[in-house]
Amino acid sequence: MKDGILAINKPAGISSAGVVGRVKRVLGVKKIGHTGTLDPFATGLLLIAVQKATRISRFFLNGSKHYTARVTLGVETDTYDCTGKIVFEADPGVVTAISPEDVQQVVAGFSGSQEQIPPSFSALKHKGQPLYKLARKGEMIKKPPRKIEIYAISVQHMDLPEFEMDVHCSGGTYIRSLAYDIGKKLNCGAHLSGLCRTRSSAFDLNAAISLGDLEKMAPQEIEPYILPMSDCLAFLPSIQADTLLEKKISYGQKLSTEEIAPLLPPDIAPAPFIKVVDFSDRLLALIEPAKEGSLYNYCCVFTG
Repeated sequence: MKDGILAINKPAGISSAGVVGRVKRVLGVKKIGHTGTLDPFATGLLLIAVQKATRISRFFLNGSKHYTARVTLGVETDTYDCTGKIVFEADPGVVTAISPEDVQQVVAGFSGSQEQIPPSFSALKHKGQPLYKLARKGEMIKKPPRKIEIYAISVQHMDLPEFEMDVHCSGGTYIRSLAYDIGKKLNCGAHLSGLCRTRSSAFDLNAAISLGDLEKMAPQEIEPYILPMSDCLAFLPSIQADTLLEKKISYGQKLSTEEIAPLLPPDIAPAPFIKVVDFSDRLLALIEPAKEGSLYNYCCVFTG
């Protein structure tokens, strides 16, 4: 089985870890993991890192995401979504008084850079414990606000008290918190009643394989769906190693800026990481400039 990223169309009713377990059984590999959690009730794109690609998962965790989200006005839950306990219900008159124009205006106001408070029911940790485990015990921990960015947000369908919106956001954005905050702005409360991730970094849901279809396939039939690591990291600047450089990398020898700089594409902006490939575009290593400026450090090495 080759190394790379497998795009799965996750169904509702299963955790991301559950998807990983089922894919692992089908592929018969030891190393496998996802690159960004989807809640069990959510559907859509879940990226699965296969074998050596688990070492590049972090490059996708913070990548931008696209979602289609359904929001229900008038009801708040402790989890900010449809799986939680109801903690507030607005007077019906308050909800019916909200116009489509009100919703459009408030939703549009969430575009741009901002700070967001993560939900207490989340996988973030407090003193080594996931917040959701503490929340289930009644300990509702509030984390400090985190900087996020909503690149684009728009209402696509409205049948109040429900509406659907498309969201393009930075990694680390909680759509549940966004729904909750929208409800606060409208003075009626709200929760996230549906969620589908449609895009993550350069991966699109249209190119994903369903979990059910995957489980009907033999491992060799699945290989064409696994995107090679070099292709997965197409957003990074790339250099092609000759035989000498490839040998140095395989031995873990130091790389100088003098030998790397001439191989970089001309007029390229400084980048924190550089992808090194061989003549067949196989990923050999990821390197980053050292603090002293005269050397490159290895981030990951995939030779051998």
